[in-house]
Amino acid sequence: MLDIRERLIAKLAVLAGMRPGDIFALKWARLGLDYADIRQRVYRGDVDSPKSVRSVRFAVLPNGLLASIDEWRAVSLDSSGDAWVFPSEKLTTPLAKDNCWRRGFLPKLEPVGLAWANFQVMRRTHSSLLKELDVDPHVRAEQMGHTVNVNE
Repeated sequence: MLDIRERLIAKLAVLAGMRPGDIFALKWARLGLDYADIRQRVYRGDVDSPKSVRSVRFAVLPNGLLASIDEWRAVSLDSSGDAWVFPSEKLTTPLAKDNCWRRGFLPKLEPVGLAWANFQVMRRTHSSLLKELDVDPHVRAEQMGHTVNVNE
């Protein structure tokens, strides 16, 4: 079973369709009552603007995910508005995606034969689940920061 931090990161990818760069760039002030306000990303270690104009968005967070966020907030060292939701050990920079994957995910995924999975697989799972639930293509695209034709 994944640890609390990795469970929340996986849920943000699978249940909210967020890109890894969006997840690791989150600050507590950007988490609303039922959404994540995506205004920045981490790309190759730098914090910058999201991938595209459509990538700046409000990603809806389902109830089960909100409970996981509250659980993580309760054990976080700093949950002030300007703090990273997933800080590095220094607390002043965001956690590095590759380090998180190598240290937090792979040791749990390899023994169960899921070492092939990655963040893109989780995000694609979100898209597939929304399509299977017959969610409107425009809503799917908006949630994931895409244009409509990407999700059709």
